[in-house]
Amino acid sequence: MPSKLRSRRLLLISLLLLFLYSTIHLLRPSPQNPVSPPPCDLFSGRWVLDPKTPKPLYDDTCPFHRNAWNCLRNKRENMDAINSWRWVPDSCGLSRIDPTWFLKTMRNKNVGFVGDSLNENFVVSLLCVLRAGDPSAVKWKKKKAWRGGYFPKFNVTVAYHRAVLLAKYKLQPRPSGEADGEGVKGSYRVDVDVPADEWINVTSFYDVLVFNSGHWWGYDKFPKETPLVFYRKGKPIHPPLDIMQGFEVVLQHMVSYIQRHVPAKTLKFWRLQSPRHFYGGDWNQNGSCLLDKPLDKDQLDLWFDPRNNGVNKEARRINQIIKNELQTTEIKLLDLTHLSEYRADAHPAIWLGKQDAVAIWGQDCMHWCLPGLPDTWVDILAELILSYSKTE
Repeated sequence: MPSKLRSRRLLLISLLLLFLYSTIHLLRPSPQNPVSPPPCDLFSGRWVLDPKTPKPLYDDTCPFHRNAWNCLRNKRENMDAINSWRWVPDSCGLSRIDPTWFLKTMRNKNVGFVGDSLNENFVVSLLCVLRAGDPSAVKWKKKKAWRGGYFPKFNVTVAYHRAVLLAKYKLQPRPSGEADGEGVKGSYRVDVDVPADEWINVTSFYDVLVFNSGHWWGYDKFPKETPLVFYRKGKPIHPPLDIMQGFEVVLQHMVSYIQRHVPAKTLKFWRLQSPRHFYGGDWNQNGSCLLDKPLDKDQLDLWFDPRNNGVNKEARRINQIIKNELQTTEIKLLDLTHLSEYRADAHPAIWLGKQDAVAIWGQDCMHWCLPGLPDTWVDILAELILSYSKTE
């Protein structure tokens, strides 16, 4: 009898403890900044002019700025208007990043970007935004990083590795004395199956990686005087590839490398193309982007549909190649193209911070003012990182 009594007492005590634990758990306050689950489509929506939009989280004094994109310091017109437009997704909400909360969540982790200067534009925005959560942040350029920052309060590193083609490439000058009737000065050898030195050995350092490539895959970057010549396994590819065929082959090899060699625990994104907004000609043909408001939805195809053969057609064309290659991989698409197509008003344009810069380089209708549109990219990336981290 005493044994049965003890058993009943133990059972009652266990049930009481379970009840107390459940009650405490239910009453516990929900975490700050709850995030939407990954299936939420943050990429389809509209821009809303909202004068009550909070001011940017940084100004022209951010130490991570790149001069040509520091539109406040360069006295670019309409900066208040540029930052009064808010992206509103169709199917869910998008909160502004809380830098402190994000850094707390990412404590002891690192975020890396690999690609061309549009990923650098992106990372500068992220660095300046996060500095609002840790003003003691310092510049960081280890592990072959082109640009980066370290946030000591949270032991978080954010860095950018410049690799414009992702694959390894180098100039091969034409031997002196060798005749050439077409003005060829040499060629750039591209090893389609070898990642660039700037990122090949650093991927294990990062918990999140954001890749991109696309803006250098054009004849404006590699004209007939210095064309790209593609190699595989150390030998020239025959028949020779044109530049878009080369991009496809490089993409296949780089995606395969990422799948095989980047740690499975690493959260991997591929940022689709950032659209350009040259009007009246390309960057070297007096193209301009002196617009004072975003494009309307019915203008987008006129500007960007490849069938119209405009100067900004390459973004959607390259995106389709990337989407086809990534559809069976674990790499997540960061499709910032559509929301960015609207923002013809948000480039540095003629406000480049250096005398004669426009006369030498033309208007900048490719990169983005900071603070500006990339801050919305940051909001979306932060939401996705926190969402995927929570679900995985």
